[in-house]
Parts: sequence; C-alpha cells; structure tokens
Amino acid sequence: MKITVREIPPRAAWALEQAGVHPLLAQLYAARGVLAHDELDDALGRLLLPSALKGAQAAATLLADSIAAKRRICIVADYDCDGATACAVGVRGLRLLGAPDVAYLVPDRVVDGYGLTPPIAQRVKDSGADLLLTVDNGIASVEGVAKAQALGLQVLVTDHHLPGAVLPQAEVIVNPNQPGCDFPSKSIAGVGVMFYVLLALRAELRARNAFTAAQQPKLDALLPLVALGTVADVVKLDANNRRLVAQGLRRIRAGALPAGMAALFTAAGRRAASATTFDFGFALGPRINAAGRLADMTLGIECLLTDDAGRAAELAGMLDGINRERREIEGGMREQAMLIAESLFEEGDEPPPAICVFDPDFHEGVVGIVASRLKDKLHRPTFVFASSQAPGKEHELKGSGRSIPGFHLRDALDLVAKRHPGVLLRFGGHAMAAGCTINEEQFEVFEEALAQVAQEWLDAATLTRRLATDGPLNPEYRRIDLVDTLHHEVWGQGFAPPVFSEEIEVVSQRLVGEKHLALKLKHQGQPVDGMWFGHTEMLPPRVRLAFRLDADEWQGQRRVRFLVEGMEGP
Repeated sequence: MKITVREIPPRAAWALEQAGVHPLLAQLYAARGVLAHDELDDALGRLLLPSALKGAQAAATLLADSIAAKRRICIVADYDCDGATACAVGVRGLRLLGAPDVAYLVPDRVVDGYGLTPPIAQRVKDSGADLLLTVDNGIASVEGVAKAQALGLQVLVTDHHLPGAVLPQAEVIVNPNQPGCDFPSKSIAGVGVMFYVLLALRAELRARNAFTAAQQPKLDALLPLVALGTVADVVKLDANNRRLVAQGLRRIRAGALPAGMAALFTAAGRRAASATTFDFGFALGPRINAAGRLADMTLGIECLLTDDAGRAAELAGMLDGINRERREIEGGMREQAMLIAESLFEEGDEPPPAICVFDPDFHEGVVGIVASRLKDKLHRPTFVFASSQAPGKEHELKGSGRSIPGFHLRDALDLVAKRHPGVLLRFGGHAMAAGCTINEEQFEVFEEALAQVAQEWLDAATLTRRLATDGPLNPEYRRIDLVDTLHHEVWGQGFAPPVFSEEIEVVSQRLVGEKHLALKLKHQGQPVDGMWFGHTEMLPPRVRLAFRLDADEWQGQRRVRFLVEGMEGP
C-alpha cells in the first residue's frame, strides 16, 4: 500500500479559518475541494432547485392530475436501502400532498430479479393501479415500461442509474443522468430524485391553489429518510447531497425521525441523538439491505412507513435478526470466495487484472458484499456470481461487481457486451458497482472478456493500492472534543472521513479475539491506544500508519484512540 497525503490549498484553508471554521476542519475541507465558507452552508434554501431537474415539472403535472382525478398510484421500488427509503419517501410524501390511494410493490430479488419487468407491470395492473411510478429503477426497463403502457398504465420513471443506449418510452423520466439533463448533482441518489419530484409536485399543487405557501405540507419530515438512503447507497457526497444529509441528521439528532428509523437505531445499539453518517452506512443501512438480500424488502419498507412504535420495534427486531443471518452466510462465502480467488494466481505473484469467482453454493443475496470484501483485499475489479434461484432460470448466474478507482465497471460491462454479443443477458450499474446476469456455460467467456478489458484499461499506477490521507495529526488536536466535532460532520463517498498518517512508535501489541490487533502506541512522544480491526500480522517497532480518530470508553472515562486503516509497505 502507498500512503499519500492530500494537498491543502493554503488560501482556501486560510479563508475558511478567517470565516470562523476550526483550523483543523478548515484544512480538511480545503483538501476536499471546499474553497469558500458559503459552500459549507447546509440551509434548505441552498439546495438546488427542482426546476433544474429535467422531467421534474412534467412529473409534477402528471402526479397532480392523478391526485385530482383520484387515480391509484403504485410505486415499484428497488430492493436495496436506497430503493426502500425512496419508496417510503414516495408513499409518505404523496399521501402528505393529498394522493388518496398510494400502494407499492417491491420485486423479489430471487424470483423477479431487478427492476420493472413485464411480469411486475402485469402485477401492478392487476392491483388496480392507474399510474406506475418507479423509484431507484426503471431507466433500463424498456420492456417493462412497454408492457405497462400496453396494459393501459401511465408510467413515471424516477431513477439515478446510468441510462443505456435506448430509453424506456415512459410518459415522464426524471433522472439527472439522462441525456439533456443539466441538473448539477449527477450523484443524487434514487431517494433524492423522489424527494425532488415531491418538491416539484408541491409547487405545482400550490400553483393550482391546493394550498398556500403558509399552509403547504412540510416535506422536511422526509429528510431523515433521504439522508439514510443517500449515504447507504454510497453515492458521491457532492455539495447538494451533503446538504440533504446534514438536514436529515439535524432532524434525527433532534428526535424528529420516523418510528422505524428510531427502532433501527435501538436495534443496532446506536443513539439517534448523536447520529452520524457512519450509523447510516454501517448500522441502519445493512439492516434494511438484509431484508432485500435474504427475505422480502417489504419488511424494510414497512419498518420505514409505520408510525406505530411497537410495530416499528417488532419490524426492526426482525431486520436485525435477518442481518445476523446475513453476516453468518457472508462469513462462509467470503472464506470460500477468497480461496477461489487466491487459486487464480501463484503465491507471491500479482493477482490477475480482474477477479471473477463462482460457487454453486453461493447465495445470490450476498454476492455484492462478498465482491466488495474481495475487492478491498486484492485491489482488483471483482465479480462474484451465484446460481439463480428463480424458477426456470437455474442455468443462469447472477453476478455483482465492485471496482477500484480508474475502472468504470458499467462501461466495462458495456464493452464486454459489444465484443461478445449474447454473453450478458442483462447488466447495469455505476462506475464502482454493477450487476449482470449470464448463462452458467458462459462464465469462462465472461471471465476472460472482463480480464481483457481490465488488462487494456488498467496500468501499474492504477493497480497500486493507494490510501489518501490528511497527513500528520497535530498533537494538540488529539482531543475528545475534536473527535466529537469530526464525527458530527458529514463524511462519505467523495468527501472522505479524515484519515491521518505519520510514522508512529509501536510500544506493544496483542491479538484480540484472533481477528484484531490491539496496540499501545506513541504519537509524537505521547502514549495513545490503537486498534486495527481485521488485521492479525504484527507490526514493526516503527511504522508509517494511516489512522482515524475515535473515542474509547472505559470505566466511564472517554479517551482518544487511533483506528488504524493501513500501513505503508508492499
């Protein structure tokens, strides 16, 4: 691993400090591209306007007409946390704005597969719906949209995934990544797109005199859900996404959150009053995602929709149990997948440019997590495949991929599809995460094709694992109050949490639970505890470490500790 240090533009850091920002935060913000203090203003009034989002006004008109005509609206959701929160935001928001009949349907990952398919369109029609509204999916559902319209349904697609060469012929498409859309925040999550459609709808209803500005329903109650889905989907936290997340966190910390989210905090052993983006990504998000991976995402959506605290606690407990099961399945799969991956190259050699693994016993609901773990370990674009459990599709493999910086995974799949027509039955995704379906007999063809693209696109520099850090930590900042200050800020994908790096003396070290390394360190001459989770190899007496600041509580006393992220070396 090569540890690098982010450059800090001195003028930007000075300007932020002069504007009253803490010196440490000023350096961290400047290193992440913040040039002026007003960029840190997270007020609702600073959000991008819905009018900039192509299709938002047309969607508002369509929805307002549907509400006026008392039409039945059915939301078709994706089965991940972004899809679940987008669905909950859609259902809650439309009801707030006067829609008399709003239902939802979420495909089963195993039986139905991803997105709006023709059979899903038929089920929506059979439910008595008039308008089909997709959230966090639909941009690739050309056949599903066509089927829905042939059945007499109106279709509104809201999505954020990258479109293919052909767009579905829906009545309206709202997607910042569709051709001709100038919305600056291309990284907005599916839940954010749905929230923006509701903002546009409220403005349209206001223009129709459904209510005045003073009387209009308050959509800010939905921001905790928007924040959760945005962080859990690991989209880039650009300025607009950071504002959405900050607004959601503010309400959560003040106790203004849905009963289901509050119950999930309790089930995860976390405190909503001190909520952080870490809680979204590693506590609440995985528990909601577990329902879509192993059971039925309806559980997750119902948890986010209920206003009954008792029901919320019951559902959160069920989600927590499913997540424990997910962890057990993942542990076994991860070990087997690593054995398969390591068999692809000799010990001491570099791994191949791309990794593809398949085992008949793998569970398709967990392949994405395992692909992520392998990618982290080997620093290669990685796909993990499992046999489809869908009736009649046992010959198909469903794969989930995770990538490294510099290798756009969806574009790579697109090139594989062009070079080898018919190999990819379906595919879609983003730069860093994508999914695909292939026939089992085509596994080796896909493996070789992906490796070929990786060989062409990746150079030695890209294949070298790099960890960007914020350089040495001034010892005066090694304080509990600053740990809390840092945790309070909005960090995530594209706006990385602070990681410091420097040479540190290792005083003593011991294994904890056979999986982790507990450390006694000296940081610039001062003793400090450290922990390296998931690492078992002993460290040399002096080593350059990358670490995060954390607080450890022991016998009522809170102390600063370093959480090690990596060390410099081969």
